[in-house]
Amino acid sequence: MSYLQPDYTPRVSIELVARSLEGLAAELETIRARFPFVDTVNIPDLTRFALRSTDACAAAQRCVRRAIPHLRAVATDLKDLRPLLRHLDEAELHEVLVVAGDPPADMRYAVYPTSSVQLIRAIKAALPHVTVYAALDPYRQSFVRERDYALEKLEAGASGLFTQPFFDLRLMHVYRELLPGVTLYWGVTTVTTARSLGYWQTRNRAIFPADFAPTLAWSRDFAARALEFARQTRSNLYFMPIKSRLEDFLGGVLTPQRLGVGAV
Repeated sequence: MSYLQPDYTPRVSIELVARSLEGLAAELETIRARFPFVDTVNIPDLTRFALRSTDACAAAQRCVRRAIPHLRAVATDLKDLRPLLRHLDEAELHEVLVVAGDPPADMRYAVYPTSSVQLIRAIKAALPHVTVYAALDPYRQSFVRERDYALEKLEAGASGLFTQPFFDLRLMHVYRELLPGVTLYWGVTTVTTARSLGYWQTRNRAIFPADFAPTLAWSRDFAARALEFARQTRSNLYFMPIKSRLEDFLGGVLTPQRLGVGAV
């Protein structure tokens, strides 16, 4: 099947870990200086840091046009969504990514039996103008089950899907064909050590091609190939640098020319 769409410009987001407002500001300055054509960041909600994703995104929007917080369903009380909804509205956050979320290691944090589907439906009912994205994990279950789970989230009101990072274009082709016409943000990250590779294989059960090498060079080459794949399939990407500087990962790879946009 041919997907070629040479006139398509993928939307690109950079995933940032917000350890503090100061650290976040430094990373946003790197994006502004090195990748001024990138106008979107997405920020996970990590309980080991005090800064919540919604607060980080509210601050980030002073520097980029779009900031997408991750909302963990397991941390959300459906019986009282008012604080979350008020915060989204006051911070003018118009896009969110709903993830299931792992139970926190620190039991000071409350845990709720809220599913991603329930939270997506509740947010869309209360704030229909907010664009809600859902998560797709290609490694946790069979192709059909993950496709059906994704469709359930879309039926609940999600406008598209952010995937766990891929490392094999062949698997990306499979999911593009399983979800034709769906807005997809492919995850692309760095795996540059044997320890990191072992983590992805054992914890996330990720699939790596035979030619994979845990080097920055391999990650950069794959990022370039994934970017071209996104252009061809009318899909989008988010880049998640892990233990690599953003400019080392994407410098010379993520360029206006590769995206098909004019010089900035």
